[in-house]
Amino acid sequence: MGVAWPTLRAEFGQPLDSLGFMLVAAMAGYMTSSFISGKIMARLGVGGLLAASCAITGGSLLGYTLAPAWPVMVGLAVFAGLGGGAIDAGINTYVAAHFGEGMMQWLHASFGVGITLGPIIMTVGLNSTGMWRAGYWVVGTAQVLLAVCFALTAAMWRDGKAVSTDGERKLTDYRTPLRETLREPRVWLSILLFFLYTGMEVILGNWAYSLLTESRGIAPQAAGLWTGSYWFTFTVGRVLAGLYTGRIGGRKLVAGSLLLALAGAALLWWNPSDTVSLIGVATVGFAIAPVFPALVSL
Repeated sequence: MGVAWPTLRAEFGQPLDSLGFMLVAAMAGYMTSSFISGKIMARLGVGGLLAASCAITGGSLLGYTLAPAWPVMVGLAVFAGLGGGAIDAGINTYVAAHFGEGMMQWLHASFGVGITLGPIIMTVGLNSTGMWRAGYWVVGTAQVLLAVCFALTAAMWRDGKAVSTDGERKLTDYRTPLRETLREPRVWLSILLFFLYTGMEVILGNWAYSLLTESRGIAPQAAGLWTGSYWFTFTVGRVLAGLYTGRIGGRKLVAGSLLLALAGAALLWWNPSDTVSLIGVATVGFAIAPVFPALVSL
């Protein structure tokens, strides 16, 4: 969305800050599906949940390419968020129950690969066709194909060995009611941490392109590639974290990552030259990469 936004908002006649409506709509859908994903998973299984979620997300992205008006885009963002939240909750629960912290980092590195390709796909689409819809057509089609794959392999997601020792309960064995869970102070602290982290990740990921092109005057092609570099270094950070998180420990990894992210943000704010701004973007991407999967595993 970040790379597409300048062209998209011009087509629909929206001001720069209207992107906030889509982000809020997507977040509302994301949070809703995250809260109810446990019940859906119990009924459909992890494979069924992933198939349905990818189908919803893919349909929403393809819907963007057909949207005739801005309110339709905002409405579709709700469904995109619904699908994305269920995908995250389903696959994170599965990996947390069956694998260790290193695998969780590598799972999220896979997300980084996809999100790195996103700005590049959109930049190529814009340069080739002059239309933002081409990028969404490619990604939406890929999501639908993923839904088909998950549907065909749904039974396989019921297998797997947990990393816990014999007699110890797995994450998926718990059936704690939501109201009881929300009475725990630690749960609300975790919600606050995830809220702050995802805010950092989404803000720079979505606004970096607009900042670099419309405020810093960097060429669109270079800005698109450097926005992709944010997600590229993000992916590299998660791959490396998968190798070293067992030695460092989740808490130290989170603390160090946040300090490095602060240094990268300071470079971006300082902005003595275009090169320093671009380095700042890449540094923040690398630094914050391990935080989300580390918090999931804690």
